Amino acid sequence: MVKIVIDSASDIVNSEADEKGIYLVPMKVRFGDEEFSDGIDLSHEEFFERLIESAELPQTSQVNEYTWGESFGELTDDGSDVIAITISSKLSGTYSSAVKAAKKFGGKVRVVDSIQACIGERVLLDHALRLVSEGAAADEIEKELNDKKHKIQLLAVLDTLKYLRKGGRISSVAAIAGELLSIKPVISVAKGEIKLLGKAMGSKKSNNLLNQLVEKCGGIDFDMPYALAYSGLSDNYLQKYLNDSAHLWKEHTDFVPSYMIGSTIGTHAGPNAIAVSFFAK
Repeated sequence: MVKIVIDSASDIVNSEADEKGIYLVPMKVRFGDEEFSDGIDLSHEEFFERLIESAELPQTSQVNEYTWGESFGELTDDGSDVIAITISSKLSGTYSSAVKAAKKFGGKVRVVDSIQACIGERVLLDHALRLVSEGAAADEIEKELNDKKHKIQLLAVLDTLKYLRKGGRISSVAAIAGELLSIKPVISVAKGEIKLLGKAMGSKKSNNLLNQLVEKCGGIDFDMPYALAYSGLSDNYLQKYLNDSAHLWKEHTDFVPSYMIGSTIGTHAGPNAIAVSFFAK
């Protein structure tokens, strides 16, 4: 039997993990003196309520070796093989911790660096679950995920530069100028790192730029998993994007799955961001 475990940087919460039959290992989120397990005792809605009200950014921390080891021990206890999918090793030490922990289980645990986060990590998980359902062996699944992960595209539009400024990712001057001009940055996760792809003035132009970038990637492989995501307490921006991007989906699918972004990316993106992830053709 092959079991799948994933960290909460995928924005999967505990209830959904139970539905999918996978094991969720939470990252930690700290607001001041309060610490929470992401997706377990802090929902995405609760996270954004706190983020919007807080003057300071919360702190997120990686999954450590001990926590991974506890999870691997529980999952391999019945002789099962385990595939662990983690956030990009260039964004967190979570992957490194998982690899160290896996060495204690005699080859029963295989760790895959998704080179992604958020829904980029999620669509790789969905592909893994499909392979499990088809009866693929652990070695086959590991190889397939490592081959296919390089085709995953994650593109996002941020509504504000405020949270990037708070986190020290851009200067205060650049952030204030951007907000005055209603500049919305378009970012991606490429080769495991966050990259700025462009800037647009206003949501309509930023949505158009996002659509252009989707097409520039070669288009969406609709035979593979794909998803949209939004941050904050409202999906209004997501619905607007769906309307602006209808031509990408309408001839291929009647349903585009969408999810709420959690703390790992939400801390830096802030509310009202939208994201799309897919395997490029």
